[in-house]
Amino acid sequence: MANLVEAAVPRTLRLSPRDNIAVALDTIPEGARIAGIAIPARVPRGHKFALEPIAEGAPILKFGQIIGFASAPIAPGAHVHVHNVVLHDFVRDYAFAADARAEVLLPPEERGTFEGYRRSNGRTGTRNYLGILTSVNCSASVARFAAQELERSGLLEQYPGIDGVVPIIHGTGCGMASKGEGFDVLSRTLWGYATHPNFAAVVMVGLGCEMFQIARFKSEYGVDETDTFRTLTIQEEGGTRRTVEHITSSLKEMLPGASALRRETRPLSELVLALQCGGSDGYSALTANPALGVASDMLVRHGGTSILSETPEIYGAEHLLTRRAATREVGEKLVARIKWWEDYTERNGGEMNNNPSPGNKAGGLTTILEKSLGAAAKGGASNLNAVYEYAEPVTARGFVYMDTPGYDPVAATGQVAGGANLICFTTGRGSAFGCKPTPSIKLATNSDIYARMTEDMDINCGDVLDGVPLEDKGKEIFDLVVRVASGERTKSEELGYGDAEFVPWQIGAVM
Repeated sequence: MANLVEAAVPRTLRLSPRDNIAVALDTIPEGARIAGIAIPARVPRGHKFALEPIAEGAPILKFGQIIGFASAPIAPGAHVHVHNVVLHDFVRDYAFAADARAEVLLPPEERGTFEGYRRSNGRTGTRNYLGILTSVNCSASVARFAAQELERSGLLEQYPGIDGVVPIIHGTGCGMASKGEGFDVLSRTLWGYATHPNFAAVVMVGLGCEMFQIARFKSEYGVDETDTFRTLTIQEEGGTRRTVEHITSSLKEMLPGASALRRETRPLSELVLALQCGGSDGYSALTANPALGVASDMLVRHGGTSILSETPEIYGAEHLLTRRAATREVGEKLVARIKWWEDYTERNGGEMNNNPSPGNKAGGLTTILEKSLGAAAKGGASNLNAVYEYAEPVTARGFVYMDTPGYDPVAATGQVAGGANLICFTTGRGSAFGCKPTPSIKLATNSDIYARMTEDMDINCGDVLDGVPLEDKGKEIFDLVVRVASGERTKSEELGYGDAEFVPWQIGAVM
């Protein structure tokens, strides 16, 4: 008689003693019994099921935090998801700075280093690109034409010290008000890219008649023409061909000096790490996000900086950040941005719970509160030292926050404009993303997506569910951050991602 093999019991996880739900780490089939609880219908992996009776209107608790409320009575073992969970407002205790603590940096002799490009202003780049920055969508094509011309010429092969030429193109710059919030955001974003340490030199090109005038930009930011920054417009040059010729000739003049730059040993305090997540799933809060939080805390101890963003995706978890604010003022600034978003969505006919996306829900996330708890985990446990508006220059060290939309390309554009010279991006559904001039490290939240998208994913965090300690996974991420900062190429760089992901946040009417 053949040996009978007992079916493996699906793994589940209760994240807090307060929780009235558990997470199915493996798919639970109909009719299974988990810890004595009968499962009446299939529960997909990454999704939740009730551990006890939950009355209509009662809170659903995960991580010991409210993620929603039961829209109908929920029996033990029942699948807990969008069909029986609703969201409504409730009081949150911001407890400003209650959990702030004296941060302990490593002694100077123990702090790490990386190999980067030291710029004349003292900042450090992790890459050495030339940039073609556009002031308006009308100059996007000439920027692309010029970059393609240089690539076709073969000239770049003579300058191995250059990582490439990046056309930074976008869909705005005109049809907008000449003052106000939207204009200020675009100005800060373009200024942040024009001065980004991952660019050795930049040519900025406009049409000439757009609302966003290069001359005004230079005047307001005190920008002068130099060997590493030049400007022109299509109308002044006399058309497309002459503009492309002028851009390429300027870049050819910049190439020798830029290529002569060499990496040198720099302190990790010069690293500014953007924390991003996209295509999240039910595993994000269990594996990649908290592991990235560990890596973030490690960088902070070395004197570096990490930037958490995506305000609509920390909504409902902001009280966990305000408790860690270094001061009450920092915490209140974060809450002020939350209030701004509540007003912004209301006057535009939206709501803060427009998240999770269909893909997030398929992966097991039910409400924005649940998604936010996972997203906030990327910030580790360090004090929150500062809060910035979109694309503001990040000057504080340690863990900081930048107000951005949740849409990944827009959020990352703001972080890079603020000075991020490296990105870590977690994903459970399989986001494909790059962000020139800043390299992006992709972290898979589960082993399945890592296996299916190995060419896109840099690290598999799914093995945390198999017993790999979060501290070890965080150290693995941190070590890769240092190597990438020193020149190791990421999977998204190898694939060529990053030319189309510059997406400034457009606020206000398009006119």
